[in-house]
Amino acid sequence: MINAKKLRQDFPILDQVVNDESLVYLDNAATTQKPDSVLQTMVSYYQEDNANVHRGVHTLAERATEKYEAAREKVRQFVHARETAEVLFTRGTTTALNWVAQSFGDAFVKEGDEIVISYMEHHSNVVPWQQLAKRKRAVLKYISVTEDGFLNMEEAKQQITEKTAIVAIAHASNVLGVVNPIAELTHLAHQQQAAMVVDAAQAVPHMPVDVQELDVDFYAFSGHKMCAPTGIGVLYGKRKWLEQMEPVEFGGEMIDFVHPYESTWTELPWKFEAGTPNIAGGIGLGSAVDYLNEIGLAKIYQHEKELVHYALPQLQAIDGLTIYGPTNPGDHTGVIAFNLEGLHPHDVATALDMEGVAVRAGHHCAQPLLEYLNVNATVRASFYLYNTKEDADRLVEAIKMTKEFFEHGTF
Repeated sequence: MINAKKLRQDFPILDQVVNDESLVYLDNAATTQKPDSVLQTMVSYYQEDNANVHRGVHTLAERATEKYEAAREKVRQFVHARETAEVLFTRGTTTALNWVAQSFGDAFVKEGDEIVISYMEHHSNVVPWQQLAKRKRAVLKYISVTEDGFLNMEEAKQQITEKTAIVAIAHASNVLGVVNPIAELTHLAHQQQAAMVVDAAQAVPHMPVDVQELDVDFYAFSGHKMCAPTGIGVLYGKRKWLEQMEPVEFGGEMIDFVHPYESTWTELPWKFEAGTPNIAGGIGLGSAVDYLNEIGLAKIYQHEKELVHYALPQLQAIDGLTIYGPTNPGDHTGVIAFNLEGLHPHDVATALDMEGVAVRAGHHCAQPLLEYLNVNATVRASFYLYNTKEDADRLVEAIKMTKEFFEHGTF
C-alpha cells in the first residue's frame, strides 16, 4: 500500500494555496510534479558536475558522463530493454515518435503500404503518420473505439493486413483511461511483418512495463509525466531496426568521422543523439526512476486503481455528468474525462480552479477521438501516486458546487 499523504511531503509544490484553497493537483496526465530528490539531483549536477558529456577527459566531464550514462542504464532496467544501445534519449514522446516516422518510416514504408493507428491516439501519434503517409503515398487507416471506450480488437484484426507496414497505438489512452492490449496487437502486427510502435506516455509512469515481453519494435515515453524534468524522453527501439535506420538530426556527438564531403555515424545509441544533450534532464530522469522504483510501479498502479474505484462511482452519481470511457472502475487508469451538461469544459475547469482543484479542459491533443465521440472538448481529472481519497472528495464536491452555481447562481 502507498501512503500518499506521506509521499506528498516529497513534492514541495503541492504544499500551497491556490485561490484561497489548498491545492489539489489532478492534471497528472499533462505533467506530473517533481519530488525533492529529483530537484536536488539536478541542482547537484549544476553545482558540482556541470560539464559536457562524452567529450572531455577532465574530472567534471567524466563525472557528468558517468551520471548521464548511469541514467540510461536505469531506464534500460526500468523498461527491461535488452541493452543500453536500445535506449535513445529524446526531448520527449513527440520527438521519439517523429524520429520513428521520419527514419524508420522513410526507410521501410513504400507507396501503397498501410499505416494503422486508432481513433484514441494523441496528436503526437497521429500527425507524424499523416505526414509519412503523404510523403510515401501510403494509406493511413484507423481502428475504431467501442461504445464503452475500448479499442475495437475485432476491427484491428481486419485493419492489420499483409499491406500493413506500421501499427502505432497508445499503450494507455490520455482521455478514455483504457489500457490497450499491446502484446496482442504486436502479435497481429508481426504476423503481417509490420512494425509495432507504441506511445507509452500514459503507461510507463503508472504500471510495470517489459518491452521484451511485449515484443514491441519501438516504445516512446516522456520524463515529465513520470516525476522527471521536462525536455527529456526516451525512444526504445530494437537493435535490428536502429542499426538500419538513419539519424534525423546531424551535427556533433552523433558522428564517427567527418570529412569535407562525407561523414560516418558513431555507434548506438549516440548515433541518433546529435548535439549537446539535456544532461541535467537525463540525470533527473535517472533520479525519477530511482524514486518510482523505491515506491514500486505495481503499488502505484494499485493505488491509482483504488482512487478510481473510490471516485468514479461518486462522479457517475452526479446528475448531468457524462463520463467518457469504460463505466467499470476496474477498466480505468487514473484518467477520467467528463462533461457537465450545459456547461463548457473551460468554464467547469475555471470554476474548479477557484476551489483549488487543478484539472485540464480542452481536446487533450486528441481531436480525432473527440470528433469520433461527437464532443468539442472535455474536462479531465488524472490521479497519480501523491493523490488521496481526500483529493477525490474535493473534486466531487467542487463539481457539485460548480453545478449548483451555474444552475442557481449560489454556492
